[in-house]
This record gives sequence, C-alpha cells and structure tokens, in this order.
Amino acid sequence: MKITYRVAAPEDTPECIALRGKTRENAFSVEQLEELGITLDSWQTGISDGSLPGYVGVSEGRIVGYCFGDRETGEIVVLALLPEYENKGIGKILLNLMTEDFKVLGFKRLFLGCSSDPRARSYGFYRHVGWRSTGTFDDAGDEILEYIPPPLK
Repeated sequence: MKITYRVAAPEDTPECIALRGKTRENAFSVEQLEELGITLDSWQTGISDGSLPGYVGVSEGRIVGYCFGDRETGEIVVLALLPEYENKGIGKILLNLMTEDFKVLGFKRLFLGCSSDPRARSYGFYRHVGWRSTGTFDDAGDEILEYIPPPLK
C-alpha cells in the first residue's frame, strides 16, 4: 500500500466531506457538518483563500485521510482517516505536515479539541505524539490539547 501526501486542493472537498462520515469514531454526516456551518462551499473557500490549509493522503487515486488547520489560530481542526488505513502511521504523518507548516508560520503553540474519554482512539493517539492536556474544554465538551513545536533549526 503506497500512500502519497500532498497539499489539499479545493476540488478535494467533496471527497473529504464523504470521508468524514466514514471514520470509525467521531464521524459526521454531510447534514451534521452543515449544522456546524461546514459546507462544501465553506470548506472549498477556506482551502482557496488559505485560511484552512491542509494535507491529504492518497492511495490508488482516492483520499484515505486528511488533516486541516486554522491558519489564524493554530488550531488543528480535523484529522480523519478511513478505518482500514488506521494504525499505519498515516495520521501521524498528516498531523506532522500540518504542525511543521504552522511552525514555519511562527506559531509557538498549537491546539485542538479531543475526546476526553480514555477509550477513544484520539485520546491516546494525540498524547502519544506529544500533545498535552490544557485542563480546559471547548463548547462541544472536547478536551483542549496543546502542542509546543520545537524551535526551527
């Protein structure tokens, strides 16, 4: 299984939205995303204007995972993988691509919202790759984790 990684393009949005509904945990349907204000147009606009940069992982011509962040705040907004591509290091690579970009942009601290349930895959994953709890929670009840990137060399 060969995975290639590239910067996300606006035309990736429909496939990213469809993938979001197929994740093992924390899946969101098109309708649920729309209720949160995340639409095809808003996602495409964010990619186009640079406010929502991201990376996609591609295998055999289809997107199997992605990671997007908020360029203004340094928040990792979403990291999603198809279930059959979990536990292969793809999520870690996608997350690292975003954190490196944000570090180059000058961010000294990145953050994200994550399940506070130790049984959730994301709970252990983010902590394993160096993210730490801030002890605070967002409006959705997710725990806020932070990552302090090492200084640029």
